[in-house]
Amino acid sequence: MNSSFKPYYAVIFTSKQAGSTEGYSKMSEEMEELAKQQKGYLGIESAKSQLGITISYWENLESIRNWKEQSDHLIAQQKGRSDWYSWYHVRICKVEREYEFNKKIIN
Repeated sequence: MNSSFKPYYAVIFTSKQAGSTEGYSKMSEEMEELAKQQKGYLGIESAKSQLGITISYWENLESIRNWKEQSDHLIAQQKGRSDWYSWYHVRICKVEREYEFNKKIIN
């Protein structure tokens, strides 16, 4: 196990889009760039098809709270509720351990 591992937090945002997605891609890109500028931000992963899944990573709960209350992000949240999403669910989880597999392919 990596002795320098420090627990962190993941915000898991799952969603289903409503009929209108006008402006959604642009806002999504802007929010990702804005999140990268926030104190405590560690990264993001996203997959979108029938169910959208976006996971952002943060140093602590305070960083997550500050991001949720950031003014431009508040506008994006409202637009999501009024225009883009028919449903969403947010989970905040503490990551206590992580590991990965990476198969190296030699050509």
